[in-house]
Amino acid sequence: GSALSFAPSPHTTNRIVTLRRIQQSHSSTILNAGGFEWEDPTSDEADPGVENPYKNPSLLKSTDGDDSLKVDPARLLSPRLRGCNLYFIGMMGSGKSTVGDLVARRMGTYNFLDTDTILERAAGMSIPEVFEAEGEEAFRVAEAQVLDSVHAHVRIVVSTGGGLVMRNQNWSKLQTGLVVYLKVDPEVIMKRIEGTDRPLLQTDNPLETLQKLTEERKERYEQADVTVEIEEGMSVEDVADKCVRALHDFIDDNPPAWKQAKAKAAADGLDWVQ
Repeated sequence: GSALSFAPSPHTTNRIVTLRRIQQSHSSTILNAGGFEWEDPTSDEADPGVENPYKNPSLLKSTDGDDSLKVDPARLLSPRLRGCNLYFIGMMGSGKSTVGDLVARRMGTYNFLDTDTILERAAGMSIPEVFEAEGEEAFRVAEAQVLDSVHAHVRIVVSTGGGLVMRNQNWSKLQTGLVVYLKVDPEVIMKRIEGTDRPLLQTDNPLETLQKLTEERKERYEQADVTVEIEEGMSVEDVADKCVRALHDFIDDNPPAWKQAKAKAAADGLDWVQ
């Protein structure tokens, strides 16, 4: 077939322009140092002081006696990420697009992008049609081009194709953000997508194929920053809640180096360098 190349559609371009406007409108403290401009990581803008809401009951408990939350923990996740992108990975049918979209909407200041959707719009055909017309290798090349086009932007939640992680060049780009692995047993996935037209499952035994693919990708999947195990019967809202909580905990467990140094200086009774 003809070579498949990635050219963003007007819809995709509009979303990217929107992302750029969001970046331009985000203010930060700029200082001059040795003739260069730099952002002070200890400024109020860089460190908004938002803490893990799950460790601060006063933020979560409603005062009117019901079980509703005073604030959505996802809304407090956005300032803690400080523009860092979220990449959802996992097998086909694990819920990356649905969950990722919900998490982004709940965060409020993040946009959602789906690499498969962008590729389909750019190619003018569905994923199964791309596989049939161009083959898997051409699809993987186009998929990598899509990731190239989105990973440089900030404040986005990205749902990725199931096999995207297997190329080292793709994995290195995912590492510029936080990677969330939605872990679902193949048997549960098969119930969700039974009768699917997904190209890689057009075999005599789709479940066996799915199990084999899961095993092949397992080592890479498990290198994700956050792993969220999904059980049968969990709602999209339940999975999103679990992702948000896991991300808050990850941020607590992995503070930036400058923040660790500042805390150590304070513990030692030293003044932080101004």
